[in-house]
Amino acid sequence: MTWNWQQPDWPNFIYDTKALEPLEQQFLGQAGEFVGAYRHVGAEDQDTLKIDLISEEAVKTSEIEGEILNRDSVQSSLRAQLGLGAEAPDVKQAERGISKMMLDLYRNYADPLSDQTMFEWHKMLLAGDKDIKVIGGYRTHADAMQVVSGPIHKRTVHFEAPPSARAPAEMKRFVAWFNDSAPGGKKALPALTRAALAHLYFICIHPFEDGNGRIGRALAEKALAQNLGQPTLIALAYTIERKRKDYYAELEHNNKRLRIDDWMMYFANTVLQAQDNTIKRVDFYIAKAKFYEKFRVQLNERQAKVVARMFREGVDGFKGGLAADNYISISKTSRATATRDLQDLVEKGALAKTGELRHTRYFLKLPVEKQGRRMPG
Repeated sequence: MTWNWQQPDWPNFIYDTKALEPLEQQFLGQAGEFVGAYRHVGAEDQDTLKIDLISEEAVKTSEIEGEILNRDSVQSSLRAQLGLGAEAPDVKQAERGISKMMLDLYRNYADPLSDQTMFEWHKMLLAGDKDIKVIGGYRTHADAMQVVSGPIHKRTVHFEAPPSARAPAEMKRFVAWFNDSAPGGKKALPALTRAALAHLYFICIHPFEDGNGRIGRALAEKALAQNLGQPTLIALAYTIERKRKDYYAELEHNNKRLRIDDWMMYFANTVLQAQDNTIKRVDFYIAKAKFYEKFRVQLNERQAKVVARMFREGVDGFKGGLAADNYISISKTSRATATRDLQDLVEKGALAKTGELRHTRYFLKLPVEKQGRRMPG
């Protein structure tokens, strides 16, 4: 099988620029919408929202690779690095490492890309991993770098990367391309185009023993932030993880050729969805603040505990809504008390009720924001 990097025109990817133009315009418009929404968050709450958004990306970019991290630990590490509190004693190295990488991406998005940038990210991600031969450098092993699945006796090879001996030269060319394609560079590219190319190009080189997916997504976010001139706080990994099979299918579909229209449209639309998800999360945060302004003093201890748990589910809320059994489990109370508490919350206007009897479900009753979105419960 011939991979794209084995073709004579590599890495000159071909795609339809005209098809991307309306998506590029939509991206810029939604970027302005995000800034407008973010400004409605009080200054004292912006650090909390920033930590929420960054930690969600940290958790989800790891989850795409099959690594499940504790969100509370990731947030604890972020708060410590931002000088907002001490790190919890049970934070694991993987949680601390991804937190460091995501925060470095947020703080230093404008810096030109270099090998050292990626080496430092690699060290953050894989510090202490005894199975990796080279941490903080490109792979050196002689064996083929393959992406495979299936049992050992019947492996499916989804991709084979360039030999390790080629990795330094390939990455030298990649870094030069990334910096030249930045705003003000010799060959500047629009935001979505550059981010899509950066991710696929990097992943096809696959220069590290491990961590390529997480670093590749970070590079896409760095490209977007550089083109906007500010951190995006975009929910890219969150959006990809929700349809992870589509993501891997698109990567596999586009690693054997240089004509990549499908990939460009897929990734551009994914970024636009990620933008929309980010704006919804900001709207949700604003609605949460308004909710507590109105109801905080009206909630008893049980109600406050359940409402906090509902907000913890985030934009998507409890799947199918909160049932009375959920209330009983969370508040550790009796069914009779739960029924009274829930009815009280509905009468106050804090919760909306749907269904009857055992099909009764409850949702947070949140305001409609100026953007015209109904906040999910």
